[in-house]
Amino acid sequence: MAEYTVVKVSDVPDQAANLGHDPEHFEIRFLRNELGCEHCGVSFARYSKGFTNDPHSHNRQEEIYLLVSGRAQALVGDNEVVDLEPWTALRVPPETPRALRAVGDDDAIFVKIGAPNTGPGDGRGVPDNFAWPDRSP
Repeated sequence: MAEYTVVKVSDVPDQAANLGHDPEHFEIRFLRNELGCEHCGVSFARYSKGFTNDPHSHNRQEEIYLLVSGRAQALVGDNEVVDLEPWTALRVPPETPRALRAVGDDDAIFVKIGAPNTGPGDGRGVPDNFAWPDRSP
């Protein structure tokens, strides 16, 4: 019999409050443990209108952000803003700073994939001048 795992996203606890965010504005469900991922991580994320995640980079993990619905922007590298529309994927290497925000009236729904599966603790900060052009650092 083939080995596989099925997980219903809504059965995985939302970790927004544990990360210091209001669950009304942000939802994040880390699926890697429930799926038994060995080599990657996968998460579901919902950003409400105007929500911006914490800017970060990684030591080892590259990430792919797949926008499923809504509209969003990514801030990457040297403060470059990338517009994302549904079914657009963005890959960011580990050392490149990144942040995401929802734009428009609808929630932005993402599937986020990271590899290798580093678990918590791989994130790191960003340069002091890393900021959205319409906000000061």
